Amino acid sequence: MTKARLERFRARRVKANARERTRMHGLNDALDNLRRVMPCYSKTQKLSKIETLRLARNYIWALSEVLET
Repeated sequence: MTKARLERFRARRVKANARERTRMHGLNDALDNLRRVMPCYSKTQKLSKIETLRLARNYIWALSEVLET
């Protein structure tokens, strides 16, 4: 690889890494917002991402069951 090509490759990786960091920050912010509105059993321990999503799914299902009855 030439030096110029290597520099372009590195620049693309830096930009891709920055986009991924931004994407993950957005996802984590959204999960934090979801955790704030979800009823949970522990206020001291933070739910994991998968626990948050499962709890949200179950909560939505339970609310839909209440609306049907």
